[in-house]
Amino acid sequence: MKEQIGLERLTGLIAFARTASLGSYTAAARDLSVSPSAVSKSVQRLEEHFGLRLFSRTTRSLTLTPEGREIYERALRVIREVEEIEQAAVASRGEPSGTLKVTAPLPIGVNILAKALPAFRQRYPKLTVDLRLGDQFSDIIEQGIDVAIRVGNLADSRLVSRPLAPHRICTFASPDYLARRGKPETLEDLAEHDCINFRYQSTGQALRWPFQVGHRLLEITPNASMTIDVSDAVAAVLAAGGGIGISPTYVAAPYVERGELVPVFPEYAVDRFVITALWPESRRGSPNVKAFLEFLQEVFPAITPWDEIVATAATPKSL
Repeated sequence: MKEQIGLERLTGLIAFARTASLGSYTAAARDLSVSPSAVSKSVQRLEEHFGLRLFSRTTRSLTLTPEGREIYERALRVIREVEEIEQAAVASRGEPSGTLKVTAPLPIGVNILAKALPAFRQRYPKLTVDLRLGDQFSDIIEQGIDVAIRVGNLADSRLVSRPLAPHRICTFASPDYLARRGKPETLEDLAEHDCINFRYQSTGQALRWPFQVGHRLLEITPNASMTIDVSDAVAAVLAAGGGIGISPTYVAAPYVERGELVPVFPEYAVDRFVITALWPESRRGSPNVKAFLEFLQEVFPAITPWDEIVATAATPKSL
């Protein structure tokens, strides 16, 4: 007679799979909303039950053992089956309810989603939103994410995608800075200015500034006086008169609306990739996902309000 799996062992499998996916007890604990020690103890009890070492542990990292790798693959299948059962139950209710897990890059979450979510919750009061902000490209399915918003599209056949809006970037500066230093007339003039650049946290690479000049896409590497790895911090430095920098229009738009930033070379602004919604194929029939995707169409209209603000500021005022 087969031994029945206990609740403690199932909890251990979930803790183990999350730890293996994210690479640490701390990250797994954050994802599961428990303490790191609880995750560690669950994994240790699972190892004791199996009589196997699932991880090779060092002071800096956890690495799956060969036996751990095999159990990890099997554990993922179990967790996916459980999630599909949950999704079937959600779909049978027909009404959005329960928890909706959403992930998005920090700038999009702060500047677009955070402002919109209260209206979404008012519309669906039985639905709880779990919003996770960050640029790490973790496995959406393994993390149990319902909808992910990303810049660009992930090449994953298990995911369905929908474009939301262009990810438009443009150069900006404060009126005060331009009054002190003068407005550059050509791209070559940028060499004479203080440039504030952005660095990708995921790669450590500094951004090469793209400009759409006619049919050509030109890229330059500015001689930066400052390099910052958060888009909102770049915009804050620019608004404080720090120099000229490049920013997504949805980050810069509130500053432009307040008169703290103005677009520089708006005629060369570039649609850099596309803001995209992605969701697992298994979530296609979920009322929660359907409701959120419909809401995203309102949040990201054909002409986005942030691009409209920047375009209006770039239009010469008639006398």
